[in-house]
Amino acid sequence: MRIGLHDAEKEYLKKKSFPNYALMKISAWHKAQGDTAEWWNPLYRYDRVYSSKVFDFTPVDPYLPEDAVRGGTGYRDIPMDKTLPPEIDDMFPDYSVYPDCDYAIGYITRGCPNHCRWCVVPQKEGMIRPYRIWKEIVRQDTDKLVLMDNNILACEYGLKQLESLIGSGYRIDLNQGMDARLVTEQVADILSRLDWIRFIRFSCDQRAQIIPVRRTVELLMERGVRPYRIFIYLLVTSDLEDASERVEALKGYKSINLYAQAERNERLGVMPNDMQMEFQQRYVYSGRYRRETWEEYCRRKGLS
Repeated sequence: MRIGLHDAEKEYLKKKSFPNYALMKISAWHKAQGDTAEWWNPLYRYDRVYSSKVFDFTPVDPYLPEDAVRGGTGYRDIPMDKTLPPEIDDMFPDYSVYPDCDYAIGYITRGCPNHCRWCVVPQKEGMIRPYRIWKEIVRQDTDKLVLMDNNILACEYGLKQLESLIGSGYRIDLNQGMDARLVTEQVADILSRLDWIRFIRFSCDQRAQIIPVRRTVELLMERGVRPYRIFIYLLVTSDLEDASERVEALKGYKSINLYAQAERNERLGVMPNDMQMEFQQRYVYSGRYRRETWEEYCRRKGLS
């Protein structure tokens, strides 16, 4: 069989900064059956086409065949909890379809016990549970491992897997942002002893997380982690006073990295307004937050 793979985000952006995990597993499974798998081209004929779309704001390709096998949270008409068949999910990803990817990706746990209104993970994956051991995920041709777990600190199994990575020779990145409310002194010990590719990432999406994030930063600093190694995701809702309070509470740590993300969920009809985008793109991304408050910025720019 000739298999066509369609990564909606890759086609839309004309580049790809992060590989599609499902498509890599689909490619690996088909190649194991003796099939060929390649990036879909609308000019060619395929026996089967797989399309994955992560974000609901990514346009649907009008040239995809009607019988394409579609999946991903970006397709609103696909059940949120649709998963890969077990025989495909168990495959080691085919990294050859993303030749520029020089790291391994995967999950140690799946799911999350929280039910944040802006997050689809509990609906898609259910409660948190063990999924893989890290030795099944790593590649032999690189020492870099990027984990996509949504709440690894909420699972004792996940913590034990992280602890067993200490001294393994692999450098890691937990790219979804950990929950600082779950960082105890024991957890801080583990995190400070791991080898990180670049950042140790946390989320601070509401005022209630300010104190836990600050406590976590202090615990890590006590263990030799410098603030420039810490990266904080900030969800920017329509309550910009809340967002600006979080920025002010955290920017005092010299060189800490703050990253604003305007809330967007087209499935639920949530779209960022102009001020949210201003806060994200021109106030935080530009680094203006380091030199002035949001109130000062708005006054200087004549924004109301």
